[in-house]
Amino acid sequence: MNLFEAIVLGIVQGLAEFLPVSSSGHLALAKHIFGLSDVGLAYDLLLHLGTLAAVIIVYHKDVWELIKEGVMLVGDVCKNIGIFFGKRFAKKDGRYVNVVSTPYRRFVMLIIVSTIPTGIIGLLFKKIFNMDNPSLLVVGLSLLITSTLLYIVDELPAGKKKEEKATYKDAIIVGIAQGCATLPGISRSGTTLTTEVFCGFDREYAVKYSFIMSIPAILGANILDVKDLFDPANAVSGSDVVNYIVGTIVAGVVGYVCIKTMLVIIKNKKMKYFSYYCLTVGIIAIVANFIV
Repeated sequence: MNLFEAIVLGIVQGLAEFLPVSSSGHLALAKHIFGLSDVGLAYDLLLHLGTLAAVIIVYHKDVWELIKEGVMLVGDVCKNIGIFFGKRFAKKDGRYVNVVSTPYRRFVMLIIVSTIPTGIIGLLFKKIFNMDNPSLLVVGLSLLITSTLLYIVDELPAGKKKEEKATYKDAIIVGIAQGCATLPGISRSGTTLTTEVFCGFDREYAVKYSFIMSIPAILGANILDVKDLFDPANAVSGSDVVNYIVGTIVAGVVGYVCIKTMLVIIKNKKMKYFSYYCLTVGIIAIVANFIV
């Protein structure tokens, strides 16, 4: 893969990961339609890490609070376990600690609950579908689904739920939606945002929840693929290293801009324009599947 191809794929990843048009679907289209060489596993992982870095930078204050409160939450869980065994076997008195005692701790729990169904569905889809090189027909049909969801979200009434009022049932529903979005062509951000607004989430909070929720999903998917990097077929040549680094940086920078853009788009109910775009590209992909 040359530098131009690396930059193009970095731009596509950064744009499509956060704009509601499906990064996996557009990467597949880029390879099929523009004749770009096959993307190695290592570069695919780096592209996702580049966009992951963009999320962490934009929401660094929230991410830090979530990590801090998450560690303290685990500590309180361990403390309660100790109190339980103390009461059970040593007949000691003790009062259990309220584990979910702050808004950020509740946010942590919501993210965890959402991540569980995402992981299960993602693993099932990986076994059923060819995620590395999906057909244009699959991508096209999936983009039509994305188009429908994006058109719906603008018509939904504004909600008021944030971490204080969001329920674990909401988190499970959103996690299922994110899991379904692992199918190439179904936008992760578009699907989760539509689901969150449907569940009554505040629109600005929905964007934050959607993007922060992507952190464990992206990390989990990359960790599962790390073992495959040791396969000789996925070896990276020395000439590709610089191209990979440049493409990753491009994906991160473009992703950062797109996250900021999405905050304005969802608030002003402009998702329908992406709906029209996905409808057009989806139809083109389906037609191309039969004539290319």
